This record gives sequence, structure tokens and C-alpha cells, in this order.
Amino acid sequence: MRETSRRLALKALWERGLAPLASIPFLLRRAESAAAATPSSTDAKWQLTEADWKKRLSPAAFQVLRQHGTEKPFSSPLYQEQRTGQYLCAGCQLPLFASATKFDSHTGWPSFWQPLSNAVLTSQDFRLIIPRTEYHCRRCGGHQGHVFNDGPRPTGKRYCNNGVALTFQAAKSG
Repeated sequence: MRETSRRLALKALWERGLAPLASIPFLLRRAESAAAATPSSTDAKWQLTEADWKKRLSPAAFQVLRQHGTEKPFSSPLYQEQRTGQYLCAGCQLPLFASATKFDSHTGWPSFWQPLSNAVLTSQDFRLIIPRTEYHCRRCGGHQGHVFNDGPRPTGKRYCNNGVALTFQAAKSG
């Protein structure tokens, strides 16, 4: 019965010249599948329950790292951070970026042109229907942000990161 209703609805869309709208349910299911396909952690120690993550993280960090949220632009103090050091995953403290790769993208989020070696994993994200490359902390699987092809040389990449998903560790002087 449900399949018949679906076919009739699709036929009605087609007859009204609205056939492209028929693909929306497919794209939404694909987006949900992509959201569920977050790269798994390579370290079993960091495969925590939702309750454990909520205890460990601030509400804002939980929303970004575990629920694929996005913080408001220009809201992170790390956007203005200029010291030498490393940016670490706020979930598990794995070093993700060196300060030497940070640049001002004028987007409102900390941006980097390259992650540290073996620091992040990527996946396709269809949450906005248009596919994007999402990246996650390799160790805990926490969502960090998205990669775009409008960054500076030498890579041409912009790793647009949520500041709340990071902590900063200044380099030791001396």
C-alpha cells in the first residue's frame, strides 16, 4: 500500500513538471546514511557512549564533535590565535594541525591548508544535499569540519575547522 502511494505521488510530481523534486527523499536518505557513516575510531579506547561523551565535552563541543554541528562564525577565540603551537582534537587531544599551516580564510572559522600526518579521516557529507568532504579526528572520530578547494598554496585546500572542536597547545619556549 505504501509503495502504491509513493508511486502515485511521484507520478503527480512528474505530470506537474516537478520531477526533480522526486529525488529529494532519495537525497535525504543518502544524507542520513552519510551521517551514520562517520569514520570509525582506530583506537577502541575512544569508542565511548553518547553519555560518556556528554560528560567529557561541553554542550557546544558535543554538538559539533558528536552530532556534526557547526558553531557560529567568528565565535571561537582560536580564530584569532596567532601563537606557535599545535591544534588538538577537543575530544581526545590528538594533534591535528600545526600552527604553521593556519591561515586567515576570512570565513570566521580557524582554517588550515594541511593536517598533520595521519591525523584526520575524510568522508562524503550530503547533509546539505550537495556533496562535501567532511573530516574527522582519526582517533576518536569527532567531526572537525569540511575541506574545500579554495585554500592557499602549496595544497590549495582549506580545512575549515570548528574552533570548539579544537584546543590549542602553545609551543614550549626555550
